[in-house]
Amino acid sequence: MTEQESIRVYGYRWFVLLVFMFIAGITQLLWITFAPITGIAAQFFGTSDLSVGLLSMCFMVVYIVMVLPSAWVIDTYGFRAAAGIGAALTAIFALTRGIFAPNYTIVLVSQIGIAIGQPFIIGSITKVAARWFLINERATAAGLGTLSLYLGILAAMILTPCLTVKYGVQGMLVIYGIVSVAAAIMFVVFAREKPPTPPCPPGHEERVLMFDGLKKMLRQKDFVVLLIIFFIGLGMFNSVSTWIENIVRPRGFSISQAGMLGGLMLIGGIVGAIVMPVLSDKYRKRRIFILVSLIGLAPGLLGMTYFTSYLPLLCSGFVFGFFLLSAGPIGFQYGAEITYPAPEGTSNNLLLVMGQISGIVFIFGMDMLKAPGTGSMTTSLLMLIGLTIISIMLCAMLKESPLRD
Repeated sequence: MTEQESIRVYGYRWFVLLVFMFIAGITQLLWITFAPITGIAAQFFGTSDLSVGLLSMCFMVVYIVMVLPSAWVIDTYGFRAAAGIGAALTAIFALTRGIFAPNYTIVLVSQIGIAIGQPFIIGSITKVAARWFLINERATAAGLGTLSLYLGILAAMILTPCLTVKYGVQGMLVIYGIVSVAAAIMFVVFAREKPPTPPCPPGHEERVLMFDGLKKMLRQKDFVVLLIIFFIGLGMFNSVSTWIENIVRPRGFSISQAGMLGGLMLIGGIVGAIVMPVLSDKYRKRRIFILVSLIGLAPGLLGMTYFTSYLPLLCSGFVFGFFLLSAGPIGFQYGAEITYPAPEGTSNNLLLVMGQISGIVFIFGMDMLKAPGTGSMTTSLLMLIGLTIISIMLCAMLKESPLRD
């Protein structure tokens, strides 16, 4: 009997992952709530479209500020305590933004409150995987955790317009507040920090202190390269998602067609986040699957840049989302493995914060590079393709995870 075969795993790990996925998905739903109804929300609050955009943009800014404090809590007190703090903040401020919905200032403060809680939750993805899952299940677990983030965004895109039409902006926000409270209660009641026995050989669960781990990470070439790849990849996702309607409008596509493109991009990402991490675990490889994902997204992005026919455009969006978003969970797990015994929460949050920084830079950059008159974003998209090629070359330099050999 091998060492791994003698390790006991518990079926309850899937339920812990499920309640974590529920609250993690809710944070993303609350983040992107106003994106599909920007015009209606601006009228409701009596503000500009840019002010409505600030309700989402503040999440990126707050994440940058909170990344190290949240990582310290995750790695010092565990994911249950950290995500419990995030869940409480999410529930409280999701309710206040619904109750006081007509007041833009209170809604903005509530968004900031939810944003403060977000990194405590989504920064715990790899910690949940490490606490409860075998090494050859962890990319799958991280993939499902990341999948919940995509599902939350997709739910907001689909449900927010429908609920707003039926119940109004305040009614929609109240409903989201109630659901957030339910998700927070479920997590606090049912999540457990760790199983009775660890899912790894003795000693493998040990971790160094956060700041010692941080210094080790930043001295490791492969992790620094991974940070650059995440900077490009997550920045690309945030900026393309934000400007999806602006990208296709100059080619004569309607708002509903742009919405369908964005939806298919997310659906592709959801499928990719299920399929690719499972294959990564099956073949016990990380680097090659990150590389395949980076290569695969390039044709999709090229199609989104130039196609003027609707069906090929939709196919391009699906391909782009499938490969871009499937790289995320594998990259998170790769980062946790190559920096072992540094804490998972620190590596996870450092990778995520790169996307928050680049998201802000890319969003403003794409807006500045719009073609005068037509508003075309072709130049920006070609630059993103160039950055993708750089990411591919950087990924080719990475070594395989030592825990996968």
